[in-house]
Amino acid sequence: MFAVIVTFQINPSDWAAFMPAMRANAATSLADEGGCHRFDVCTDPAHPNEVFLYELYTDRAAFDVHLASAHFKTFDALVAPMIASKSAATYAQVTS
Repeated sequence: MFAVIVTFQINPSDWAAFMPAMRANAATSLADEGGCHRFDVCTDPAHPNEVFLYELYTDRAAFDVHLASAHFKTFDALVAPMIASKSAATYAQVTS
């Protein structure tokens, strides 16, 4: 498995527009991408405007399919100006 962890800081004025787009991206990824096994969108009331993603793919190639998908490209272009900062990390499974 291949895990992707992303943390976004969203501009406060864009929160209401960002979250429906984020949820739709996650749902479409799970429904349309056979290699996407998990796509959790998480928030914490103690950290307003922060969104944490946990994504799980079959392998790096499946994640690359996600990045190349039309729905992700549309989502990414839409939300890019809404994001104050973003950090991402990827992890490959070493043992099962």
